[in-house]
Amino acid sequence: MSRVIDLTGLSAIYATRLLAEVGHDVIRVEPRSGDAIRRMGPYLGEKQDLEHGAFHQFLNAGKRSLTLDTSSPSGRRILDDLLQTADVVVANSPMPFDEAAITAANPRLVVTSVVDDSDPDICAYARSGLLSLTGHPDERPTLMGGRVYYAATGAFIGVATAAALLVAQQTGMGQTARVSVAECLQALFEQAMVTYASTGKSTERRGYRGAISAVSGAFPCADGYWMVSLSSSADNWHRFMDWMQDPVLAAEPELADEAERNAKRDYILDRIATWAGKHKKDELVAESQARHIPSAPVTTPLDLARDPQLIDRGFLQKVDHPEFGETLFPVGAIASLRGGKVAMAPSLGQHTIEILEELGYGPSDRRALLESGVV
Repeated sequence: MSRVIDLTGLSAIYATRLLAEVGHDVIRVEPRSGDAIRRMGPYLGEKQDLEHGAFHQFLNAGKRSLTLDTSSPSGRRILDDLLQTADVVVANSPMPFDEAAITAANPRLVVTSVVDDSDPDICAYARSGLLSLTGHPDERPTLMGGRVYYAATGAFIGVATAAALLVAQQTGMGQTARVSVAECLQALFEQAMVTYASTGKSTERRGYRGAISAVSGAFPCADGYWMVSLSSSADNWHRFMDWMQDPVLAAEPELADEAERNAKRDYILDRIATWAGKHKKDELVAESQARHIPSAPVTTPLDLARDPQLIDRGFLQKVDHPEFGETLFPVGAIASLRGGKVAMAPSLGQHTIEILEELGYGPSDRRALLESGVV
């Protein structure tokens, strides 16, 4: 497995989490005061400190932590030494090292440079076009919660890094991948762009009602919300009507045509919402799946934390947490596929001495670096 140096911010840190899931030795370099990820709430156990941030606990799981003052000459020298032993470095630009000098010293190094444009995350999301799609019609756009869009950018960055690493391993030559966060987000706007190019119509905000097909969206039900997505075929419409048994809709056979359904879309969806409100979401999902109608419950974070499918697939695994005891922990999609485990997120600087030893720094050197505040 490869040594990966993690110098990422929020927009790219999920990429290095994915690399840790694969089994690479990911070393997260952060200041002695701890980085911004550790300070992001919510917090576990209501302890608002550098070790209990939920984002840190997930995104830094499986990594080693090295504290380092990269603004000092000694800190930059240690970083250079570390990069010369590495296979991969993933960093947000501007990178805290001389790329030309490092790649000359380590010609097999894979460098993933992430261009963030220094926009705050909400500005990047707005500039990408995505904000124009999320929210209810005729109301203000609504920001997606949980910074979920950075999971998407992290996945793009992870794929770029893995591809560059594969080429480097096959050729013996280092590679450089430059990834724009703005372009990653704009790629998610593709469906709306295709729709406009092919029809001349802009995609409108639909709130909890879908925009791709006439009958799609999240509908309120007895215990939350239920999502259904019906394709344009007449067969699917007939299966749905056979289940729903709505005499008003059944009296309009022309609704078997998707164009007719689009013309009366909100009228149809209002009747579905009234009908769904009488049933529980698990009941609706089970019956729709039995009828081969694509459907899902609208799960809450609490639902996901104990989801039986995620447990059965190994995404959620029982771990013995030193503070919280036995708990379910999200090892991640790649780790679950590989059947692997992911260590809990490291405490700040937990592996600093260990990594300095690997770089050849002796006891007196390590003591001097600690006393001077470099590490």
